[in-house]
Amino acid sequence: MDVPLDIGLEEAGAVLAAEAARFASFGWMRGTSGNLSVVVSRNPVRLAVTASGLDKGELTAADVVLTDAAGAAVGAGRPSAEAALHARVVRLTGAGAVVHVHTVAAVAMGGRRPGGIEFEGLEMLKGLGYRTHDVAVVLPVIGNSQDMAELGDRLEAALRPGMPAVVVAGHGLYVWGDDPRQARHRTEVVEWLLELALTG
Repeated sequence: MDVPLDIGLEEAGAVLAAEAARFASFGWMRGTSGNLSVVVSRNPVRLAVTASGLDKGELTAADVVLTDAAGAAVGAGRPSAEAALHARVVRLTGAGAVVHVHTVAAVAMGGRRPGGIEFEGLEMLKGLGYRTHDVAVVLPVIGNSQDMAELGDRLEAALRPGMPAVVVAGHGLYVWGDDPRQARHRTEVVEWLLELALTG
C-alpha cells in the first residue's frame, strides 16, 4: 500500500470492530445496519470505513475498507454505501471518527420533530461539550435521501455550532468526534437525550 497512514488499517479495523460490537449489543446496529469510520490519515485524507453488508456484531479487524476524501474505495473492498457521507462529515467538521446507528428513538423523534429536537436544562448536555446544563440546544433533523451528495448538502445546511450530531428522518443518527471513543460517548449521550424526549 502506497498510502502513508497515521494509524494502521488493521489497528483501525480492530477499533471499529470493537465499537460496532458495543453498539450492536445495544440493538443500535441490527442486522447489517449502520456503519462506522475513523480517519487514518489527514494528508492525504483517508478513512477506514466498515465494509458493506456485514453483521456489525461480528466484525473483525479485516472488515474495513480504506476510502479517500470522497468516500470512494482505495484498493480492495466495498465500503458502506454511506461512506461518502462519513467523508463529507470529516471534511466539514474536522472529525476523526463518525458513527451511524439506526435507533428507534432517533427514527421516532425525527418523525415527530422534523424541524429539530430541542433540549434544555439537562445535565447530560455536558457530555456533548456544553459547559453548563443551563443551555437550550437543537439537534437538527434532515430529510433522508439515497443520494449521498444530496444528503450531504442537507447535513451541511443543518449543521449547528457545538452540536456534533444530526438525525436523518426515517433512517437514524449520525454523530462524530475527535476519535472513536469521543464519537461513542457522544452517540450514547445523544441517544439518551432522544430516549428521554421520546417519553415526553
